[in-house]
Amino acid sequence: MPSPYVPRRPGRSSFVQLRGLKHHLNVWGEPAMATPERPALLMMHGWMDVGASYQFTVDALAHQRYVIAADWRGFGLTDSNPGDCYWFADYLGDLDALIDHLSPDVPIDLVGHSMGGNIVMTYAGVRPQRIRRLVNLEGFGMPQTRPEDAPKRLRQWLDELKQPQTLRDYDSLDAVAARLMKTNPLLAADKAAWLAAHWARQRDDGRWHILGDPAHKRVNPVLTRAEDTIALWSQISAPLLWVEGDGREFDSWYGGRYTREQFEQRLAAVRSLRRLQLSPAGHMLHHDQPEALARALEDFLDEA
Repeated sequence: MPSPYVPRRPGRSSFVQLRGLKHHLNVWGEPAMATPERPALLMMHGWMDVGASYQFTVDALAHQRYVIAADWRGFGLTDSNPGDCYWFADYLGDLDALIDHLSPDVPIDLVGHSMGGNIVMTYAGVRPQRIRRLVNLEGFGMPQTRPEDAPKRLRQWLDELKQPQTLRDYDSLDAVAARLMKTNPLLAADKAAWLAAHWARQRDDGRWHILGDPAHKRVNPVLTRAEDTIALWSQISAPLLWVEGDGREFDSWYGGRYTREQFEQRLAAVRSLRRLQLSPAGHMLHHDQPEALARALEDFLDEA
């Protein structure tokens, strides 16, 4: 494994108490750098990822600004949920409290990837006045469910509550980096080596453990309704930049349970939309194309 990537603009760690949990923030710049024209930029990661994952994109920004990338509850260095499962509404509550802490009076620029993209879209529909610009990185949402799915889904949830959940551990940081590159073949080895140290920690057993609560693996018992998503997305008032990679076959990814046409019906509810496809890039496009993503972010966020 080569030497780890060396950040050009190292971030710093900060912690804040929100809704009874200690939340970890990766911070670049100072609050005094935020202005109404270039406000705080808050970047939220996806499932089984961490806020530090945005380091490569922050390094590629041409203009320094106040940037924060938080770890969701149960990921990275943020406290885990005290219960035995995670609820989507709690992520919204955490995000609302975090924005209250960071920028209570001035709308922010908000970015979300994957699960984080789904959450920021919902939040922007609930609190449209809090968001100046919105960026969704491959947050496609979840497949539509039917009322008749409810008994099976709830049975599955109850059964999974009785089963201990685990994540694989590793014998070295090199092994963690190798896992990251196996999951994403486009990830450069030096970036994988750097990410591994932020994605896992060594415990007393000498093994390297992923910084994610295994309880996240339990099924969500709440069904997804496309009507709810469309109603929420229709309330988004901030301009939206939708970004996706070119390396994913949509229908095969969801096994036919969710089609591109269904997603486009949801996205059509957004009032002000700009699209971008990055190539070559998979789902982790902030790892695959950080320079291109940074240019697109600045073009979009700094536009008058």
